[in-house]
Amino acid sequence: MKTNKIIFFFLVFLISFTGCQIKKHIPEGELLYTGATLDLEAPEVQDLKKIESELNDLLRPEPNSKFLGMYFGLWTHYKGEKEKPGFINRFLNKKFGQEPVYFSQVNPERTEELILNRLENRGFFYGQASSESIRGEKFAEVNYTAKVGQPYVLKEFQLERDSLEIEHEIQSLLAETLLQPGNRFDLNTLNSERERLDQGLKQKGYYNFNNDFLIFEADTNITDSARQFNLYLRLKNNVPKNSLVKYQIDQIQVFPNYSLDENTDQADTVQLDGKEFIQNGVVFKPELLNQYILIENGEYYNPNKSRLSSNRLSSIGNYQYVNLRYDELINEDSLGHLAASFLLSPMTKRSVRAELLGVSKSNNFAGPALNLVYRNRNLFKGGENFNISAKIGYEFQIAGGDLTGLHSLELGLRGDLIFPRVIFFVPIEEKFSYSVPKTKVSLGTDYLSRGGLYTLNSFYTSYGYFWNANRFAYHEINPININITNLAKSSPEFEEILDKNPFLRRSFDQNFIIGINYIFNYNKINDPVRKHGYFFGLGLDFAGNLVYGIDKWLGEGNGKIFGLEYAQYGKADLDFRYHFNISNNQTIASRLFAGVGVPFRNSTSLPYVKQYFSGGPNSIRAFRIRSIGPGSYAPEETNLNSYFDQSGDIRLEGNIEYRFPMVSLLKGALFLDAGNIWLMNENEALPGGKFSSSWWNEIAVGTGIGFRIDIQFFVIRFDFATPLRKPFLPEGQRWGNTFDISSKTWRRENLIFNFAIGYPF
Repeated sequence: MKTNKIIFFFLVFLISFTGCQIKKHIPEGELLYTGATLDLEAPEVQDLKKIESELNDLLRPEPNSKFLGMYFGLWTHYKGEKEKPGFINRFLNKKFGQEPVYFSQVNPERTEELILNRLENRGFFYGQASSESIRGEKFAEVNYTAKVGQPYVLKEFQLERDSLEIEHEIQSLLAETLLQPGNRFDLNTLNSERERLDQGLKQKGYYNFNNDFLIFEADTNITDSARQFNLYLRLKNNVPKNSLVKYQIDQIQVFPNYSLDENTDQADTVQLDGKEFIQNGVVFKPELLNQYILIENGEYYNPNKSRLSSNRLSSIGNYQYVNLRYDELINEDSLGHLAASFLLSPMTKRSVRAELLGVSKSNNFAGPALNLVYRNRNLFKGGENFNISAKIGYEFQIAGGDLTGLHSLELGLRGDLIFPRVIFFVPIEEKFSYSVPKTKVSLGTDYLSRGGLYTLNSFYTSYGYFWNANRFAYHEINPININITNLAKSSPEFEEILDKNPFLRRSFDQNFIIGINYIFNYNKINDPVRKHGYFFGLGLDFAGNLVYGIDKWLGEGNGKIFGLEYAQYGKADLDFRYHFNISNNQTIASRLFAGVGVPFRNSTSLPYVKQYFSGGPNSIRAFRIRSIGPGSYAPEETNLNSYFDQSGDIRLEGNIEYRFPMVSLLKGALFLDAGNIWLMNENEALPGGKFSSSWWNEIAVGTGIGFRIDIQFFVIRFDFATPLRKPFLPEGQRWGNTFDISSKTWRRENLIFNFAIGYPF
């Protein structure tokens, strides 16, 4: 308690000291601008909160940011601008400094005009806006007030038309208009309607049409009592004639090996399905390339088909640039004509890449690694990618308490052959317009030496398909997935670990895994314009059923095939994430993960490589790696035994995190994590580990604060966490934490530091 008071008074002193330092640097005659507030007096309408948010965005300029009540960025700026600032002050100013925002930079009258203009755009006419400036000794702020009455609502909407064919097309599109009687006048909705009509007309072949050719006219003089208006839509005067006719595609040319200096006069031309494929020699087989192009000769221009054709060609992975160009041919009065040209610039066919990496994994292993990758694009002249990769890595465990001695050496060789189409034993014509499903064949081997404990050799191969159904949805299915592992060498120490836990031995003995897996991701988190972002992931993994059938058919039924013991299990993972974007740089991020693996028939536990663990930088950060569970199990001591024992068949985990900016590239986070793992079957070596109806009483809970250096696509993360609930303690003693940060023993047992690359979810 004494320590907490000291920290509190220290923070109060620091805030007061920094505030005094700021006042000292504010020039004479200037006041530091601390921000503005807005009071909106308006009737209740459907999206009033959204309108208030838009109005608040107009309150400019933005004041200097504060952290824990301190103007840290402004303070570093003042210190760095001194006559002799010194190296440290110059560095802090460069990294975190903020230019001061003074009250003299504020223009309340202009802001009032912007507020009224935005309200009129939203249907609130004849409003009033005022402001009041509040000045102190060294600081000033502005309070704005806006008053509006009832908004204008739509009574009737119609198209003013003549006898043009395009006007008939517009009339048909108005069957799904965004403008309905009773809607409030809204300039954004009018613009959206113009864009919708423009896109609809282009999809019908109107290549040269533009939404600027449409004009809305409002009539408010229709009633004296109610605030209503009639709306009329018409074409502008003097619209160009070529904008009022449809365009037909009369010629399609494809250049599979396009470059600016290429001479196409002597190139070979192949006619196929109304398209001309022009190339010197056969760079890409025309019959295969033709499958990616959706536009057809003789049909009307369609921007969606044009865009999707370009996307499909880009998704092959062989082309650096994909350019679709349309040229107008001689036009008639009632019909236009187009020539389409696909200009495809290939990437370098062969490449070799070497990568020296510093690896940080979710299991707290870190160390250097070297990757060598050879790539051959367009191997069989059909867009095939052939990759060979070799890796060597040495890893050691950090932040693991008594487990810091764990280390490993990993060697690997892998080959991938990717076909940009579906390869099946019977012909399949794919029907996906957004992107093309790809077929992937993989073959590889790994060698793992885990710190003198054991040596593991593995061989794996897979055959499957992956594709994007749209911008958000991703599918991957591997109907053939084979993994063979061999515990080639084990030390007496590791054998002792296996002898104490028969379930663990079984998980290593089942060294033949053959099955099918499926992955589905639906991701709308990374869309910056969304206030509510979410991600849903589903993973399914089934192994051993086909082998079991063959084993029974052969009459063996001994759980082995080709002399190898095979694993049988079913596994499902659900990963749901929700991000609430409070503003452009403040987010509440949450995640719920649930996974279960069910061993059956030949298996009593999941193979070790398929088991779950809990705790660590991407899990429950208040507990060290693999230190939670299963269930209420408590190892006698934290050692190698507990590292291998604390895994399970079931995992349930929830996380919530508030992310906020601090200064420049530095961001902060406050988080709360909860969860645990359990066993599907009873294991005498791990008492309390089996999943039961009282699972909720075995949840581990932790909280903490994080700091992230966010450098656009690359995040270095530091998280400090402490447990609030320990499920391995006796019931009645699991909640609570003394928070005695001055105690070395408390810090060692309760203050957990996590270092990682990237956000946890």
